[in-house]
Amino acid sequence: MARGNQVIRGPESWRPRLVLGCFMLFAVVLGIRAIDLQVLSQAFLAGEGAKRHVRTLDVPGGRGAILDRRGEPLALSAPVESVWAVPGELLKHSDQITPLAQLLGQASSSLKSELQERNGRSFMYLRRQLAPADARRVMALDAPGVFLQREYRRYYPAAEAAAQLVGFTDIDTQGQEGLELALEPLLHGEAGSRRVIKDRVGRVVEDLAEFQPPQAGQDVRLSIDLRLQYVAYRELKRAVAEEQAKSGVVVVADPRSGEVLAMASYPSYNPNRREAVNSEGLRNRAMVDTFEPGSTVKPLVVALGLQSGLFNANSVIATDGGRFRVGRLLVRDFRDYGPVDMRKLLMKSSNVGAAKIGLTLGAEELWKGYQSLGFGSMAGVGFPGESEGVLHHFRHWGQIGTATASYGYSLSVSALQLTRAYCALANDGVLPNMTLLRDYANNKPGKRVLSARVARQVREYMESVVTPEGTARRAAIEGYRVAGKTGTARKVAKTGGYDHSAHQGLFIGMVPADRPELVVMVMIDEPGRGQYYGGAVAAPVFSRVMQGSLRTLQIPPQAPFDSPLTTAGQHGRESRS
Repeated sequence: MARGNQVIRGPESWRPRLVLGCFMLFAVVLGIRAIDLQVLSQAFLAGEGAKRHVRTLDVPGGRGAILDRRGEPLALSAPVESVWAVPGELLKHSDQITPLAQLLGQASSSLKSELQERNGRSFMYLRRQLAPADARRVMALDAPGVFLQREYRRYYPAAEAAAQLVGFTDIDTQGQEGLELALEPLLHGEAGSRRVIKDRVGRVVEDLAEFQPPQAGQDVRLSIDLRLQYVAYRELKRAVAEEQAKSGVVVVADPRSGEVLAMASYPSYNPNRREAVNSEGLRNRAMVDTFEPGSTVKPLVVALGLQSGLFNANSVIATDGGRFRVGRLLVRDFRDYGPVDMRKLLMKSSNVGAAKIGLTLGAEELWKGYQSLGFGSMAGVGFPGESEGVLHHFRHWGQIGTATASYGYSLSVSALQLTRAYCALANDGVLPNMTLLRDYANNKPGKRVLSARVARQVREYMESVVTPEGTARRAAIEGYRVAGKTGTARKVAKTGGYDHSAHQGLFIGMVPADRPELVVMVMIDEPGRGQYYGGAVAAPVFSRVMQGSLRTLQIPPQAPFDSPLTTAGQHGRESRS
């Protein structure tokens, strides 16, 4: 349109086309992006979404129980609840922190500080393994971002009485000590799993149809009789306190099967309150610690002498003067016993007599005999840290080493090793394979190391030890024939040599002497009340533990209680059981 000579033009035609082109390009980009998201990247995005919302939760498998031979629990698992939170969600509701901290037994400032440190995380434990009632009180607060997780906690009904033997687990129920560790492959359950969908604060909003059930661990039944374990521990604890001793050990065994019926160590600890655990209480001294056995080896030396044929029931050994020189070593007896036969040697515990038997046998034969009785090798019960003791090769012994080894020095054994050797005497010469498991399928038959005649002969000699003329009259049990042997050993000093002020008192014996059903070994370490001989500090413990065990197992006496058999003139008398 023209106005005068001026031409008036409309809007430039390229601008609408430019705007339209831009819209069309944006639509194309959106379409390509939609195709990429919905088609090309669909699997990737679905996976990323699942990472943020679909979770696989572990379903804990129960740990197997540890039971005694009668099915009484020594370790079992109970359900508990652990409290966890999403820190950011809880911090948004800071008014809930103080009451929550009070229920959890924490300072509110400390809890708030921990939440702030983990603010960017989606998971934080507030308290592990709460009792269900306490957990319900926590959830009653209805604090945002606070949840429960089912777990299991290990409980030990026998507490300190069987602590070192059973051991304990950590907070995640993994075995850490004792049989809990040794039997981990059997006890440990396999966790199951379930797939769930969670919201942004971690709450399960939907269970998916994917569930793998957990596999519970296997229950394990021990050879231990909890009734005997309580008796052994009670009497040991009492003796250590009365004698002001450093520590002590008691082992009770069935000599025929090799089953350990009780194994107590003191000091101990309560595995249900592990905050008080220390290294002294943690050690199972019966298998981990070793000691020089002293005179408790003399019945074994006598047995080896009889077995060799170099000695017999009529052999007499000269111990006149109570002194015997071997090179620079002077072997001493407590007093001059004169000529001794095998019975008197054990009854009076003659070092001179034992040394002469050992020297007659020779280093190699004595060493082989000790080896055959299990010294120098582990008893094989599979306990963590079990010691094999010390039995040096006979080539390093010489005359002096042979003599001292004959009365219990220059070698060391564990309480279980010594108990096993005595089980061979009690089992008519067959050395059993020791076990801590009830009806252990892999427990092979024992091996014969002595003739039955020799074993019975030595048991008869050992009965004289608990007579008024012997060294352990306090080990006698009215109505039963007791065969046993005392031992008193000096301890090695840290600076070398022997510490003349530190001793270990031992007694090990069996009942009934003619056909033993129980072997009990007692060791009291460093008694501090003045008396330290095995007959004074260990023999009374043996008597009390054995009496309690006999009553519990209902092993009948062999004679009326008003006519004890344990007198010097009644050796070899027929049993009435």
